Amino acid sequence: MASRILRCWLLLCVFSTASIRAELPIARFDRLSPIGAAAGSTTEVEILGGDIEDVKSLMFDHPGLKAELVKERFFKVSVAADVPTGTFDVRLVGRFGVSNPRLFAVSHGLADVAEVEPNNEPEKAQLVPVNSAINGSSDQNGEDWFRFEAKRGQRVTVDCFATRLDSTMDGTLTLTNKTGKPLASNSDYYGADPFLDFVALEDGEFFVKFHDLTFNGGAPYRLVISDRPHVENVFPRAITSGQSTTLTVLGRNLGSGAKKSTAQIHDTPLHEITLPVTAPEDLLELGLYRFLEHPTDHAFLPTAGTCTLNGFQVRPELPGVGASLTAQRMLVVNQPVMIEAEPNNEFDKPQPISLPAIVSGRFDQPRDADWYEVTVPENGQYAVEVYSERISGRADPVVVAFDEKRNRVGEFDDFGHRQNAFDGHLRDPVGMLSLNKDQKYRILVQERYGRGGPRYQYVLSLRKPQPSLFVAAMHSQNPGPGHVTLWKGATAYLDIVTHFGDGQAGPYTITAEGLPPGVHAAPTTSDNQQVTFVLWSDENAADFAGPIKLFADAKFGETTLRREVRPYTRVWNAANLNSSRPTREQIISVRERAPYSLELVPNEITIEAGKTIELKLQAKRYWPEFTNSINVIPLSFKGNFQMPNSMIAANTNDITLRITVQAGTRPGDYTMSVLGQAQVPFNKTADAKDRPNTLVSMASRPVTIKVTEPPKK
Repeated sequence: MASRILRCWLLLCVFSTASIRAELPIARFDRLSPIGAAAGSTTEVEILGGDIEDVKSLMFDHPGLKAELVKERFFKVSVAADVPTGTFDVRLVGRFGVSNPRLFAVSHGLADVAEVEPNNEPEKAQLVPVNSAINGSSDQNGEDWFRFEAKRGQRVTVDCFATRLDSTMDGTLTLTNKTGKPLASNSDYYGADPFLDFVALEDGEFFVKFHDLTFNGGAPYRLVISDRPHVENVFPRAITSGQSTTLTVLGRNLGSGAKKSTAQIHDTPLHEITLPVTAPEDLLELGLYRFLEHPTDHAFLPTAGTCTLNGFQVRPELPGVGASLTAQRMLVVNQPVMIEAEPNNEFDKPQPISLPAIVSGRFDQPRDADWYEVTVPENGQYAVEVYSERISGRADPVVVAFDEKRNRVGEFDDFGHRQNAFDGHLRDPVGMLSLNKDQKYRILVQERYGRGGPRYQYVLSLRKPQPSLFVAAMHSQNPGPGHVTLWKGATAYLDIVTHFGDGQAGPYTITAEGLPPGVHAAPTTSDNQQVTFVLWSDENAADFAGPIKLFADAKFGETTLRREVRPYTRVWNAANLNSSRPTREQIISVRERAPYSLELVPNEITIEAGKTIELKLQAKRYWPEFTNSINVIPLSFKGNFQMPNSMIAANTNDITLRITVQAGTRPGDYTMSVLGQAQVPFNKTADAKDRPNTLVSMASRPVTIKVTEPPKK
């Protein structure tokens, strides 16, 4: 109930803030309908959003998806036959840049069906075939009814894709027979998305009722009714880089080679089959997570939950029946993987493991407790980490460590950063244990609420600390969701969020590659978990819309790491509400002339820790009508750098800033910017006489401050 109240409040935030005017326009993509199509087909879609005037094209993250403008807000989308099953980002491209993305699903082997109204009662239920994908939209407090025919013994799944495809609904499904007898119902199976799995006990028609619990009309959904393979999960969930392993695949309609499993969900048995899989060799080199379907099926609202996962997705191909409707997440590691072995559910019956250990386990039954025993080779710190939410496990694990005398030596729970709209916070435990050589320790992994079953998987990692770095980038400035649009002559910035592994931290440097002509970025160095990365464009830069790449480089002792910075987007127009997800590309655009720009001079300066420096902040005013003052504040300064708020007075163009570096600050390079905020006369219509003041925030070009140690006395 609490999560449902939160979602309803989130939706209120989405629609209540849609008309707020602050900042210069930035294209905002709110809704796409329909939200999917079959490969090899053409469909007409409608777009809704803010500041989308003059949007004449759509940008997809796959070349087999193309769009042609039909009329304002409507496009004909063509899906090539070779576009794989999965989800893809689509963005709007127009006068005010490239928008935030929305998701579009592509399917194979499913007939696309458009919902036809009226279908709001059983007597008017729309007849659809099995193996169809119905593109519909919610009816406020109304219901959508569909009916299909099934044979005795036929297993049919009904899967509603809504929040997993960026829709703002909270659906519920009910299945009845032709007499109205309820056979199954569900909500919140994949996050807020419902799912039904049933076996027909007789030939006949069956009815599906769909209802949106948020009571907001017009939200799109994609309802898949199918008897094709539907994989629930695979085991093990961890695989060694470049190696092959045999997966046990659990699911429905897995073909004649499958056997009945002891695993059940909602008292319905699953089937299982074994299939081989090979892990890519290149994922760990740059620290990547490659996906076929955007990982939006978390137990709660969409999050950045995979921001600390190295791995890939696999879509099992079932012999004789084809590919699964669902893809599964796999963790890739650089060492052998062990399998949890029962019985290990008592302190005195632990499973022995040796370091470094990667153990793929399951909470097979409610109140399952998995115990492991380890002897460490030397005194020191040891890193413990559990993967569950990151690999689509539904568990909320907790880890407790004991010595041989049953003394508790450590307990670990949730971890991860929440920064503005970026939410990388997880229910996966992470921590450090201080252990002694030649002593035996027991490690308990347990589901906090005693839940169990085939959906409750985990991977336990126990090892000596090793350097790791996970870096993500997202446009999280308000109003949002948005994306990086550079007004010519000025700047835009990304929030960089960094997770350091195993308790280690240190300086890292962000650089950009693939920038278009006239767009620039300075190497940005920090040791903080959050920093801003500023891009700027020349006054005469050409219009641009396309991808760039960011990389993070760091050195921990003798270990050098280079990581690709993972792009993320805000999903809804509300901060700090689990509203972020990954994208495949980091997109920027360059558009019209900015009203002003800010530059710190010089752009590099050296200072001793404990001293104060002076910098010149220069403003360039591009719009003659803009003469107002510019307030200046620090932009994501590290805590040991202080600068008082300042102001560039009206009709002037510079000011001297004083930045104090606290004594004891670590020597090294620190890159930072300041933020200007000014009231600028603006109207989207170029020749309009009425130009009300609009708040325009603009980051300065960055300065790199080289901090040195004071001379020793």
